[in-house]
Amino acid sequence: MQLFAILLSGVLINNFVFARFLGICPFLGVSRKLETAIGMSMAVIFVITMASLISWAFYWFVLEPLRLGYLQTVAFILIIASLVQFVEVVILKVSPVLYQALGIYLPLITTNCAVLGAAILNIRESYTFIETLTNGLAAALGWSLAILLFAGIRERLELADIPAPLKGFPVALISTGLMAMAFLGFQGFLKGVLF
Repeated sequence: MQLFAILLSGVLINNFVFARFLGICPFLGVSRKLETAIGMSMAVIFVITMASLISWAFYWFVLEPLRLGYLQTVAFILIIASLVQFVEVVILKVSPVLYQALGIYLPLITTNCAVLGAAILNIRESYTFIETLTNGLAAALGWSLAILLFAGIRERLELADIPAPLKGFPVALISTGLMAMAFLGFQGFLKGVLF
């Protein structure tokens, strides 16, 4: 039941975009088209999940025994950068069109605070390996849900008759705020499901 609570919490209640406000730059930058949002979602799911697992193991088996816990941020960023390089190479080989569409936002996964936030939260919450896997996956799925829903909305907004001062980025920010308020409705959901 604890794993289900972590999963549900990461996807809906403590969503990294709408509740924790992490990963906003690629969220806003890559959400113009659903196709690029799907590609970025797959990359982020892989990177957040793997970074969570590898950083957890590195922290508990290397940094903590050597009393070097204060180096966690530097170590986690190096782990994340390595994973992003791997993802970049794979996407370039598999889908050059997607690689071009993602542009600068693909290497920016390295500095995506959602990835680093998930790794640090796993340590701060003292999650076990399985809980870390669940939380990392939940954070990534929550981020992906947010960007996919938002990409769908942005595609529809392109066809809508919007006043000129609100077109583009302003209406994107307003839509994000409305989505964040909608996700606040899930705050009491976990208590209702578990109890």
